[in-house]
Amino acid sequence: MLLPGFSLLAQACALEPLHVANQLAGERLYTPLTFGLDGRAVKSAAELSLSPHSVAGSDAGELDMLFVCAASQASGDHATLLAWLVRLAGRGVALGGIAGGTEVLARAGVLNGYRATLPWQHGESFARAHPAVRVSNQLFEIDRDRLTCGGGTAAMDMMMTLIAQHHGQRLAERVSEHFVCERIRMGDEPQHVPLRLRLGHAPQSLIDAVTLMESNIEEPLTTHELSEHLGISRRQLERLFKKYLQAVPSRYYLDLRLQRARKLLRETDHAVGDIALQTGFSSGAHFSTAYRNHFGMTPREERLT
Repeated sequence: MLLPGFSLLAQACALEPLHVANQLAGERLYTPLTFGLDGRAVKSAAELSLSPHSVAGSDAGELDMLFVCAASQASGDHATLLAWLVRLAGRGVALGGIAGGTEVLARAGVLNGYRATLPWQHGESFARAHPAVRVSNQLFEIDRDRLTCGGGTAAMDMMMTLIAQHHGQRLAERVSEHFVCERIRMGDEPQHVPLRLRLGHAPQSLIDAVTLMESNIEEPLTTHELSEHLGISRRQLERLFKKYLQAVPSRYYLDLRLQRARKLLRETDHAVGDIALQTGFSSGAHFSTAYRNHFGMTPREERLT
């Protein structure tokens, strides 16, 4: 379902993997259809237009799934579309939102009680407007029969994950290889949010502290060393972390290091012991214990997922 101002990149990242899956499987696994609000071509953000096969509200064929692809901040009432989404949800059709499409699903009330994600820039305002939706900042969310993503290339990772669920991991990997993707990113990976925006209106000293942490992963600084670098007391630094990040500095720092370790485990073939050293752990045993306590699995088990 294309809405005016949609991203051509997000639309292609959602649709092309399905076409390639058909080609690689040698059979029609998916039959994509495109819908518009009316019979006219739908203009993208880049001012190129696509002609839909049908219009919102039309039960063209037996739909298994419908994705709404919209601008990152969707606008307009779209009453016919919202009513259609409610009907489809009642019939058990899986529903997805790509970029601003998540906002459209939420307006229809079909995301209440579900986990969902959308472009990080609009997360806070979305959460305030739709308190019944469990908002996350992940690349994509697949929660039962609701699928949402932050748009852009995250749509490709979501669709390849869906292909793996439907037709096996090997086909999804072949689709990924076709697009020269090093790997299929997992839904639990966060969207990248610039540090200053992530910390909002936090004092500069806190932003500087987190910047120091992110720059010193392999050889972590102690809380005392951080406070000395910043020219503030340890007690003051701890108060800032508690007020703005709801964590003590050491715990926040450990989380940063473990997230970096997870990225290395998923994206490189470095030995687990080497990754432990690269993320500031003095021993493999300490690294394994900290990793299991944080993520519920050991580093070696992470490699097998």
